Amino acid sequence: MSYYISKKIDATFEQAIDEVKEALAIQGFGVLSEINMHEKLKEKLDVDFRRYVILGACNPAYVYKALQKEDKIGTMLPCNIIVQELGKNEIEVSAVDPVASMMAIENPKLAKIAGEIKVKLERAIESLHSGVESFGLV
Repeated sequence: MSYYISKKIDATFEQAIDEVKEALAIQGFGVLSEINMHEKLKEKLDVDFRRYVILGACNPAYVYKALQKEDKIGTMLPCNIIVQELGKNEIEVSAVDPVASMMAIENPKLAKIAGEIKVKLERAIESLHSGVESFGLV
């Protein structure tokens, strides 16, 4: 089973970040956190790593529904989306597949919610300009 939804796009890194945030907002997600792994790895390990940002996205209505079904679900939140620079104007955007991640939780009441969130994340990624989707394997 795949554990992420992904698409490569032709954009600058900054354009990609903005476009992803806009696409998420259209689907009802807000970005709660933004972790710049390029900067953190340089700061902590003094290594040069490609531009790589983790966006922590949250759809409040679905978080509330999920919390009502499983009070420890917060350990799996927010939904992470990565934006990474593969080359000049070659950006890959990947989102966690919530259906795959919810398989670790033995609560069938979450399946419908995870499926609905997956559709919204797929729509957000599909809406990004010029790219081809791919799905990763566990």
